[in-house]
Amino acid sequence: MNILTVENLCKNYPAFQLKNVSFQLEKGKITGFIGRNGAGKTTTLKSLFNFIHPDSGRVSFFDMEFAEHELEIKQRVGFVSGGIDFYPNKRLRTITAAARPFYPQWDDGEYRKYLGLFALDETKTPAQLSAGMKVKYSLALALSHHAELLILDEPTSGLDPVSRDELLEIFMDLCEKGVTILFSTHITSDLEKCADQIIYIKNGAVLAQSELRHFVSGYRIYDLTKEQLTPKLQARSLGTARSKYGYSVLLRADEPLGFDAPEQQATLEEIMVHLEK
Repeated sequence: MNILTVENLCKNYPAFQLKNVSFQLEKGKITGFIGRNGAGKTTTLKSLFNFIHPDSGRVSFFDMEFAEHELEIKQRVGFVSGGIDFYPNKRLRTITAAARPFYPQWDDGEYRKYLGLFALDETKTPAQLSAGMKVKYSLALALSHHAELLILDEPTSGLDPVSRDELLEIFMDLCEKGVTILFSTHITSDLEKCADQIIYIKNGAVLAQSELRHFVSGYRIYDLTKEQLTPKLQARSLGTARSKYGYSVLLRADEPLGFDAPEQQATLEEIMVHLEK
């Protein structure tokens, strides 16, 4: 069974196009969705649920077409977006009481567990919560109806490093139980801690979908002086960036530099920075 299959998803705006976005998710895996601001991450995620209506393409969850099985699919999926706000002056317990009846599989024990884990006070209102605590509350709701698939748009945004690490541990625990997770993030170090795969989108098109370790191992970074960065080398590099002592150059791992220079395994963040240059 395919958890999520996206085929040739397209959306046209006057200044932006989502171009034939296609990918699949494997059961029990964490997939990071990466790309710079405006690359199409949020447009893609919202198009999965028709929050944004795509112009063409096919989306299916659990081998079911979304358009034909929307209600059933939403019972099995948890979605958290940074762009969704709650009623700012309603207490959390009131918002929860309104959300609970929509989910037959709602588990109040799980909900209480995550309230405690995230140190959430139900007597507070969203207006009294920090950005990070709002994310935690959204996740508590999403995790309380035994969702088989979690789709999260910037879930670690606004969280301090300790809270982010705790959240990543929860993600890994959930995956061990068979839950599948897709989340977009700009914090690539989070992905290096927990992700199995990545989907890299650039200018509205998927540049790569790969097992994370395989993707990262395919590149090397070289530290060069200004004199070493010749026009010929710059032309065949995948990207260059200024560094403290000169320049760094990104090359594929199977492409030799041609002369001796400090070499290192590229991180996911370094790969993104250089490919976007």
